Amino acid sequence: MSANAKEAILAAAKQAAQSHGYNGLNFRDLAAAVGIKSASIYYHFPSKADLGSAVARRYWEDTAAELQAMLEGADSQLECLRRYPSIFRRALESENRLCLCSFMAAEYEDLPSQVKSEVQAFATVNVAWLSKVLLAAGLGDPAACEERANAIFAAVAGAQLMARSRADIELFDSLMEGYRKSGLLPA
Repeated sequence: MSANAKEAILAAAKQAAQSHGYNGLNFRDLAAAVGIKSASIYYHFPSKADLGSAVARRYWEDTAAELQAMLEGADSQLECLRRYPSIFRRALESENRLCLCSFMAAEYEDLPSQVKSEVQAFATVNVAWLSKVLLAAGLGDPAACEERANAIFAAVAGAQLMARSRADIELFDSLMEGYRKSGLLPA
C-alpha cells in the first residue's frame, strides 16, 4: 500500500474524529471515504487504537508546527496571542467540526492508553507554547504565565465546544472578544 493511501486514511480519520470523536473511527466508513477495501487499512494500522493514536499524534504535531510558524512569522508575541484562537476557529469553519483532541478528550475514559497519551500531548503542546509566548511578552513570571496559559487553552477550547453545539461561529468570535475585554487574551 502506498504512502499516499496512508495519508488519505489519516486525512479521512481526522475528519471523522473531528466530527464524531474516537468512536467515529470506523474502518469500513474510512475505507469507503478513501476508496479502498477496509482490510487494506490494517496494513498501516493494525487496530483502531493504532489509527486513533496516529491521527491524534499527527494532529498535535501539525498544531505544534503551525504554532511555531505563527511565532516565527509574527511581528510580536502579542500578535501571536491574538491569532492563537484562529487555530480552533478553523475547525468550526470546516463543517462545524471540533478540535480532534478536544473531542477525544471528552471520550477520555473510553480511550486506549496510547490514544490518551497523544490527546494529553496536544494539551501539553498548546499550554507550553502559550506559556512561552506569554513569558516572552513579559506578561508575568513563569508560574503566572503557565497558569494563564492553562486558562487560555481551556477557555478557547471551551468556546469552540459551545459554538459547535449551537452551530454558531459568531458565538466563538463573541467569546474571544469577551476574553479580550476581560484581559485573558491580549486586546
